[in-house]
Amino acid sequence: MAPLRLDHMAHNLSELDLLHKIGQHVANGDTFDETLASAIQLAVGLVDCDECVAYLREGAHLVPWVWKYSSDRSVEHSSFSIERGYAAALAEHRQPIAVCETAGQPSRVKHFSSWSTDPGETFVYIPLVARSKLLGAISLKHHQPHRYSQRELRLLSSVAHLLGTDIRISELEKQNSDLMLELETRKLVERGKGILQRDLGLSEEQASLILLRQSREKRRPMKDIAQAIILTDKLRRDLLAD
Repeated sequence: MAPLRLDHMAHNLSELDLLHKIGQHVANGDTFDETLASAIQLAVGLVDCDECVAYLREGAHLVPWVWKYSSDRSVEHSSFSIERGYAAALAEHRQPIAVCETAGQPSRVKHFSSWSTDPGETFVYIPLVARSKLLGAISLKHHQPHRYSQRELRLLSSVAHLLGTDIRISELEKQNSDLMLELETRKLVERGKGILQRDLGLSEEQASLILLRQSREKRRPMKDIAQAIILTDKLRRDLLAD
């Protein structure tokens, strides 16, 4: 899956329609790009921002994944460590933040209670969180300050919660798939060792060493070597049965 750039998006769906659409993506297990694209469409239409980027967490970094970016392609190559800066504040507080950037001064992070209503905010991050873990973020930039209301923030946070849940479900599904694959591999290796022990009169340790040596020499996973031994044994038995 590769990052997706959105240069043209329709705005003919209502906020409720889009929220429902995002929920359907999550419920149906649609591709995450589709879900993120709908989320950005909602965010851009809701607060009329000029630039919007959805970041996903990869290890200790937030990397751009889907965006509507009107002026600068550098976003394609940007990423943020969750150990410092804006991402660190999101990881620690797991709440929407606004970033105040003043020429000649360090950037300052503000939580919603201290956001400006006059003239408003120009740079906002909404965290994607599941079970208190930061899994990504949506950034929204305005060329002119925007006054964020409680309603807008709650709607954006609701979308972010759906996205965080979707990411977490995907992670759990991958973990489950990896565990099933590991279990299947162990079963095949044990069967392969058992055949070697029976046919060659080897100990379990000796059979394991043969599998490991064959795996290294043939540059194939032990699972493949064991599977070949099992198939060979089956063919021999079938021939003897005939």
